Amino acid sequence: MATPFDFLNAINFTKEDIFQDPQSSKDYKSFLVNRGLSYFPDTVMYANEMNRYPDLSNQQQFSFLLYSISKKKRFSKWAPKESVSEDLENVCAFYGYSKRVAKSVLNILTEEQLNYIREKQNKGGK
Repeated sequence: MATPFDFLNAINFTKEDIFQDPQSSKDYKSFLVNRGLSYFPDTVMYANEMNRYPDLSNQQQFSFLLYSISKKKRFSKWAPKESVSEDLENVCAFYGYSKRVAKSVLNILTEEQLNYIREKQNKGGK
């Protein structure tokens, strides 16, 4: 079973066609591979090009990236997932908003309104 990091390593450094294994087509996640390539100035345009053609097969996308991108050791830390505050969760549940909308609403709510929402969302227990 190949991970997105295996595909990125093959594209960036080893230049090994790991699609010889039939399972690779199922393991290839174009979104994650394109995201991994988007961190570098010299590969971001290739990732964008693949985003423009989502109807290409996994093999075609991998082959394009494998043979188009020059061999180079690339490493970056992936952005961590944002932690969600308890107030944000409370606003989402109280109003039925998405997290994106609730973030903007949090900026305009007063402390008194937040306390009211906290009380209403308190389910008791420990």
